Amino acid sequence: MAAGGGRPPGPDSSLEPYVQTRIFKIIVIGDSNVGKTCLTFRFCGGTFPDKTEATIGVDFREKTVEIEGERIKVQVWDTAGQERFRKSMVEHYYRNVHAVVFVYDVTKMTSFTNLKMWIEECNGHAVPPLVPKVLVGNKCDLKELIQVPSSMALKFADAHNMLLFETSAKDPKESQNVESIFMSLACRLKAQRALLCRDVERRPGRAQRLELPR
Repeated sequence: MAAGGGRPPGPDSSLEPYVQTRIFKIIVIGDSNVGKTCLTFRFCGGTFPDKTEATIGVDFREKTVEIEGERIKVQVWDTAGQERFRKSMVEHYYRNVHAVVFVYDVTKMTSFTNLKMWIEECNGHAVPPLVPKVLVGNKCDLKELIQVPSSMALKFADAHNMLLFETSAKDPKESQNVESIFMSLACRLKAQRALLCRDVERRPGRAQRLELPR
C-alpha cells in the first residue's frame, strides 16, 4: 500500500490534465435593426427571440462547439448600431477580436451602403488584415421587399475579400445557414492558429544572419 494509506491513481476524471478551452471572439457589426441580435440568438440558442429591444452598448452570447475533436468556445459580441450607445464601448468591443461579421438588411439599401462606414470604423481600430471577415445579408425571407440584389452584394464581398451569406435569423429553415456563418469562421480560426503554432515551432532559438551569395 502506498505511504499514507493512499491508492495508485486510477481512471479518475479529476486526475486528468486540465485542457483549457480556446475562446474565439467574433464581433457582429452593422446598422440598427438589421438583425444582429437575432442572428446571435439563432446561433447560440437555436431560437428566434419573441421580441428584442435595441442593444445598448455591447452584449455577448457564447456557444461551445467541437471542431476536429477540440472543444472551442465561440463568443459572439453584439453591438448597438446607434452611435449614441456605442461611443463609450467601442474600444473595448474591437480589442482582441478574432473575426468580424458585417450585417446588412436585404430590404434596406441604406444598411448596405453604410457598410463602407462600418468597414472604415473597423480599420480605424487597427483590426489586423488577417482577421477573417464575412458579409451577411439578413431577412432574406422577405422576398417581396428585397432591395439589395445578390449580385450587388457578391461584388461588394469580393472587393473586400469576404464570404457572402444571405440568410434569415427569423426563418427556422435558415437556421443551418446561420450556423454555417459562425462555424465557418471558427473552423478558419482554428486552422489559422494551428499554422501559427507550427510556424513558431519551426523558428530557431536564436536570431540568424542570412547573407546572400556574391
